[in-house]
Amino acid sequence: TIPITLNVLTLLILLGVAGGCNVLEIPGPAPDLYNLTPKSTFNNNLPEIRKQLTIEEPLASGGLDSNRIALHPHSTRLKFFANARWAVRAPKMLQTLLVESFENTNKIISVGRQSIGLRSDYTLKTEVREFQVEHDGEAQTYVVRVRVNAKLVQQPKRVIVDSHSFEHTVEIGDDSDMDSIVIAFDQATGRVLKKLVEWTLQNMN
Repeated sequence: TIPITLNVLTLLILLGVAGGCNVLEIPGPAPDLYNLTPKSTFNNNLPEIRKQLTIEEPLASGGLDSNRIALHPHSTRLKFFANARWAVRAPKMLQTLLVESFENTNKIISVGRQSIGLRSDYTLKTEVREFQVEHDGEAQTYVVRVRVNAKLVQQPKRVIVDSHSFEHTVEIGDDSDMDSIVIAFDQATGRVLKKLVEWTLQNMN
């Protein structure tokens, strides 16, 4: 047998890369993974809904349809935090948060993701319009902004019952660490989830 020297190993790696094979990945620090929490507190006067709801995965623009955490230094530029990621793609995470938040109300007989094939009375379609840290030029501060547009569709007629946008911002310091930024995301998302869930149940009543 021929011993594989360092030069031979280097040549094999280069040949693999040239041939389009992922022979070796250069190791680096793994990014920190973050998740957000569902909403669990709601108004006490929500109606009891004896109907089924399916929740589609939210739509999102290319920059937000990712597990990377977005930063808008100004309105025409999109960047991402280098060493932090959402645990899953942001739209998928928000779909899970919506399902769990509806379940936490204890006011609806059945709710689930559309992918499981649940036959429903209503479908909730959403689009993530804003989900990033951005610079507020007027106030000269940084904020986390979450904005989601929702459409409630009655089945099987596929009639849009109502449509509404929900938005909330949380101010953060320009020297905030990543944990503080994610907490601000959790607060902003929680307010949007609360408003969106309550609006949906009231329109299903």
